[in-house]
Amino acid sequence: MISEQRIAPANALPSFGELVDRANALVRTIATPSMVQLVLRLALAVPFWRSGILKWTGFFKLSDVAVTLFTDEFMLHLPGGPYHYPIPATMAFLSGCGEVMFPVLLVLGLGTRFAALGLLFMTVIVELTVPDGWPVHITWAAMALAIMAYGPGRVSLDHLLCRFVMRPDH
Repeated sequence: MISEQRIAPANALPSFGELVDRANALVRTIATPSMVQLVLRLALAVPFWRSGILKWTGFFKLSDVAVTLFTDEFMLHLPGGPYHYPIPATMAFLSGCGEVMFPVLLVLGLGTRFAALGLLFMTVIVELTVPDGWPVHITWAAMALAIMAYGPGRVSLDHLLCRFVMRPDH
């Protein structure tokens, strides 16, 4: 029995399905989970770091502007409010510490899930302070939640430490 075979010319164009498959493969090559996790960590770290370094004039020396913001400008928009921040100097200090420490931990990928949790908590406080900023704040919250859910990825100290601790030759 002879079956009919069609031979495609040598210069035939790939089908639409083949083009889609190639495009999907290219996207998967670029957007590996570890690359996405690294970019999420960096993207969340940057705005907090930039805000945090403006609060300091030296090593553990809070700027007067930071304290003034928490004393006079920033208000918590809660039901029945807005209300002034309690203990504004302490709040400014804690905010400045968190905005510097958590981004450093995120970039290094060290204690990553806890650093993301800290920034998620700070995001909630920022949202209560600047409620009109919710489009940006929800983006920060989504990034923090993704980092908390999926971890730091392979490009992190957490991953390296986990591999070192879990090695069978110890």
